[in-house]
Amino acid sequence: MTSRYGEVLQRWREDPARFWLEAAGAIDWTKPPQIAFDPSAGIYGRWFPDGELNTCHNAVDRHVAAGHGERVAIIYDSPVTGTIRRFTYGELLREVQALALTLTGLGVGKGDRVIVYMPMIPEAVFAMLACARIGAIHSVVFGGFASKELAARIDDAAPKLILSASCGIEPARKVEYKPLLDKAIELARHKPDAVLLKQRPELRASLIEGRDHDWDTTRDAAMARLDAGAPSPCVPVRATDPLYVIYTSGSTGKPKGVVRDNGGNAVALSWSLKNIFATGAGDTFFCASDVGWVVGHCYIVYAPLICGATSILFEGKPIGTPDAGTYWRVVAEHGAKVLFTAPTAIRGIRKEDPDGTLAKRHDLSAFEALFLAGERADPETIIWAEKALDRPVIDHWWQTESGWPMVANPLGLGLLPVKRGSPTVPMPGFDLAILDPAGQPVEAGRMGAIAIRLPLPPGALPTLWNADERFRESYLTEFPGYYSTSDAGFLDEDGYLYVMGRTDDVINVAGHRLSTGEMEEAVGSHPAVAECAVIGMADDLKGEIPCGFVVLKKGSQIDRAAIEAELIAIVREAIGPVAAFRKVLVVDRLPKTRSGKILRRTIKAIVDDKSFETPATIEDPAAIDEIKAIVANGGR
Repeated sequence: MTSRYGEVLQRWREDPARFWLEAAGAIDWTKPPQIAFDPSAGIYGRWFPDGELNTCHNAVDRHVAAGHGERVAIIYDSPVTGTIRRFTYGELLREVQALALTLTGLGVGKGDRVIVYMPMIPEAVFAMLACARIGAIHSVVFGGFASKELAARIDDAAPKLILSASCGIEPARKVEYKPLLDKAIELARHKPDAVLLKQRPELRASLIEGRDHDWDTTRDAAMARLDAGAPSPCVPVRATDPLYVIYTSGSTGKPKGVVRDNGGNAVALSWSLKNIFATGAGDTFFCASDVGWVVGHCYIVYAPLICGATSILFEGKPIGTPDAGTYWRVVAEHGAKVLFTAPTAIRGIRKEDPDGTLAKRHDLSAFEALFLAGERADPETIIWAEKALDRPVIDHWWQTESGWPMVANPLGLGLLPVKRGSPTVPMPGFDLAILDPAGQPVEAGRMGAIAIRLPLPPGALPTLWNADERFRESYLTEFPGYYSTSDAGFLDEDGYLYVMGRTDDVINVAGHRLSTGEMEEAVGSHPAVAECAVIGMADDLKGEIPCGFVVLKKGSQIDRAAIEAELIAIVREAIGPVAAFRKVLVVDRLPKTRSGKILRRTIKAIVDDKSFETPATIEDPAAIDEIKAIVANGGR
């Protein structure tokens, strides 16, 4: 199939306004937009400023109205509880209508904020959609987040209500949410009016009288009201009204609340699911993320449901629930067309199942492609997955702020030639440039800062929550006229992007600017390495020198001293002696966030003996203790 990418990109370049108004035709509007973009509105302009819609209607009601109420909307697959449940669009509508009635009964209205602090259960999806239904702004906080971090988000969002559950379930433990939530409310200056709590049978929590409400009790009462004819309508909102606020860690320690608007989000996600992920009505989409992350917002909840697809809601891990074949079991059992996960998940699977035998035990005939994003997908991981799955493995690159992929290989338009190590090419709307420190574009092949010419497209953040000036300072001042991604990389002669890491992952070794991402690519090419991280450690002579941390594949029979020597030789061969790569430490695991990102800044702080705070998003704090011990013992 010949790719239509060039043709589609040219249409966007010639007339962006017409391009996005045509894309907006896939959305139901209570007031269709006549204006695509108003450059005088907001900080850099606003999309569809005269449009009016409701996101919940687009994700649920319209499919039922079109006669698709019996189509499965959500498949809840929870290996940690042994549960599989299916919700049709008709059943989803009822649940969301009932919860919307409950929210309005608790005083929540249009423009109010609601924090959703929940595990990966269907009620989390109901919560997001019910907020969208009544025009409330949801802010999903990853279930199990530390009380101090949750309190900071409560103070920033000032929610009227918090929706939560009694616990989250990990492979080896239950995480009690209620004590964490109660402590967060105690710490926060802002106090929500009420808490609505879903009691899970695995662990129940006590309720505080007068503030806390039982989810199931209120649901039953709301269902009775629905049955008696009580209306639960979708409230129209402006396209520029916020749908949600999602927090990212800020360098100042104060979380940044990324704002996502209703209109741009709906249009961008509808366009991207069809054209990038080749998924539409009736297809099954498996995004193995969490609703606490932007990936979960976009590609577990909103994009699949807006497009009338079936979305898999997975409560488990890529390994250990029960083994490294769980993703392939889910894909086979539910007929997923596409799986979207993080490279870290595939590296974890590869570590446990280096020969890829578990995938071969399942019928993957409906499976068409694996998409990877979240951090850089190294070529060795891609090669392993291609061999294990015999399917296209598609790297793509985006951020919480962008709201959808900035750079990808668009399966729905026909794949372009794959260059492993590159997420391929910019998507329409993202006018990408590589800039030097003075803000000037650099030639092909030269590394610099990755920036996007303004305006950003529909679906990207228009600002930060109650922090317009911070938005300007964080993203728009370094390179005037551009959005700064804080990532570094280069474009090749064909316009393919190579993302080599964050701009602070480019280290200066005796005056040479070198990419730790490039070194990781070299280290990861060793057949015994499952995953790795390279950081720049302080050095009195050279300023910085690279230090590698590697996790070996399960069953690797190789002496640690031998592999260290081999890895040093590989990097010297790939990059040259200028890299000064002479230190490699073998560890059992790398510290990561729950979304799979390796905590390189934390590792660097340990190596440089600097103070640091353990990130609230860390998956396994013991991984930090291991690195501390190894560094203290000189690498052994």
